[in-house]
Amino acid sequence: MIASVKAVLIAVTLFFCFAATYGQQARTVTEAVQLIGLPGLKENSKGRLTVINGTLRFIHPQGNADVTASSIQDVVTGTDSQRVIGGTLGTLTLLAPFGSGRVLSLFRTKLDTLTIRYRDADGGLHGVIFTVPLGKAELIKQELIAQGAHTSIPTQADSKTPAADSKEK
Repeated sequence: MIASVKAVLIAVTLFFCFAATYGQQARTVTEAVQLIGLPGLKENSKGRLTVINGTLRFIHPQGNADVTASSIQDVVTGTDSQRVIGGTLGTLTLLAPFGSGRVLSLFRTKLDTLTIRYRDADGGLHGVIFTVPLGKAELIKQELIAQGAHTSIPTQADSKTPAADSKEK
């Protein structure tokens, strides 16, 4: 009886150890639009963006596009906005009488931009620009830096640390 209890405790302990190991490999999948830059993809391609096993992966209907984190020379994030009513309908609203279509173009949604500069296997320099929902670009940037990517602009968490150190001095 005691031996079976010990076996169960050991099994439960091993289960949680393996679960913790796999939990560290957790990835976030973010809806994204690749504006320009990935070879073989049309501009404004919609898909999902994730960082897994040291690779930035853009998953789209035609397949996957991968960029290894170690080949990334610069990751830059930013904030932008886009029209709520876009496409053909947005263009047609500009033709509305008395300038009422211009008023509709003032309604905008905020989003984040993620710009990546990387080298391919042959050493060629490439760049890609993604738009992601507000607040997601900085998280992706931090994941990429943790897995070996470089950046010329520190992350928000890094930029807050020196300010706190300078106040103590």
